[in-house]
Amino acid sequence: MPMKLMGRHILAEIYGCDFDILNDVKKIEEIMVNAALEAGAEVRECVFHKFSPQGVSGVVVISESHLTIHTWPELGYAAVDVFTCGDRVDPWNACNYLSSRFNAKQLKAEETVRGIFPDNVPELKAVNH
Repeated sequence: MPMKLMGRHILAEIYGCDFDILNDVKKIEEIMVNAALEAGAEVRECVFHKFSPQGVSGVVVISESHLTIHTWPELGYAAVDVFTCGDRVDPWNACNYLSSRFNAKQLKAEETVRGIFPDNVPELKAVNH
């Protein structure tokens, strides 16, 4: 039976990044939005927050799902999540763009396929846990 998938989800560990970039909420938002565009996504909304004394968290909601980030500038580290649905957006383009713009020394990333369904999904029955 042929399989369909809902999306591709990349969890990226980005190391050796520039402190000043990872600690700048406006710069992080700009880079994240551009990463979504680089992947071919359609940007819908963004929310970013600057922590004290350092660090940024944020999300870019795209028509195809989302990109999220949390930074630890003092460690030169960013945890990034890129989830895309459909087949016209390439999440790896976003990850590679982010790594480049953060002046990273290392990108470690893993892709998970999300929502693998057979063509005819049977009705789900409730299971008590």
